[in-house]
Amino acid sequence: MRLQTTIIIASALAAGSVAFAAEKSSGDDKYEIREIGEPESCITRSNIRSTDVIDDQTIDFKMRNGDIYRNSLPHRCSGLGFEESFSYKTSTNQLCSVDIIHVLAQTGGRLDTRGACGLGKFQKIEKIPKEESED
Repeated sequence: MRLQTTIIIASALAAGSVAFAAEKSSGDDKYEIREIGEPESCITRSNIRSTDVIDDQTIDFKMRNGDIYRNSLPHRCSGLGFEESFSYKTSTNQLCSVDIIHVLAQTGGRLDTRGACGLGKFQKIEKIPKEESED
């Protein structure tokens, strides 16, 4: 069985980084987060469209069908929120709560891994824009 590696990178050099940065800058605080259903142990890796690193302990996985699965890591993952990039290895088409991610940092023109962190369960969420209050 061949081991597959997927690297998800959000950097100023990557295509689409402007859209990612704009989405990130809107901030989670502008949305009401509604959980849908029970948390799931795994998501289908080939259905992941993109990711949004919220902070050192939270990653939103955006799926091809528009669904969003929030993964709240059981422990803080040092550097994840700053670097906003990570890699993972799986031998199946599933990304699961037992899998490990590695924070990636660009150093001297190359990517280095900075730390390993375990994933939590995947909670399907809905982001609802908060209504702005009028003063």
